[in-house]
Amino acid sequence: MKKLLPFIFAVAATPAYANITAKYVTSAQISIDSPYVITNAAPSSYSISGNNVTTSTGTGDSLVTNAIGGLNLGSLSNGVPAAVNTNKTVTTSGSAFSFSESYQAGDVTQSAITPSSGIATLPVLGGQTTVISGGTKGDLALTNLSSGITTCVAGGSGTSCLASTSVSIQID
Repeated sequence: MKKLLPFIFAVAATPAYANITAKYVTSAQISIDSPYVITNAAPSSYSISGNNVTTSTGTGDSLVTNAIGGLNLGSLSNGVPAAVNTNKTVTTSGSAFSFSESYQAGDVTQSAITPSSGIATLPVLGGQTTVISGGTKGDLALTNLSSGITTCVAGGSGTSCLASTSVSIQID
């Protein structure tokens, strides 16, 4: 046993060798929003309601009783349908009646719009219009230190700053 003891200590004292790889990845991004405009055209609409009223459309040989007018989708002019008239008469004379009719002409199809100085000049439409003026540089700053610390400061409105650092250690 005494003869094996030096051999066991020799094996136990052998140093271990390993490859160690460290990777540091830093990423940063600063962005400023561009100006833009969103606009929605208003649709055409037609509605009718009533009591003790007889309706019809057309005239002469083309008269259709108990019909109502509305939007003629087969007759579009620049994206807006033509309105079809409704003829109205009180059904029982001397009796109470009510009648309501409304027509809203929608916005016409717009021509191509070319932006100038970052924002397009748009027509005023009946639908919703949203105008975003874009970001301002302000105090935008990005710092990346050799220690791996990254700081970023967003500027004015419409800006964003994103920074990240990842560290990976691999031992083989």
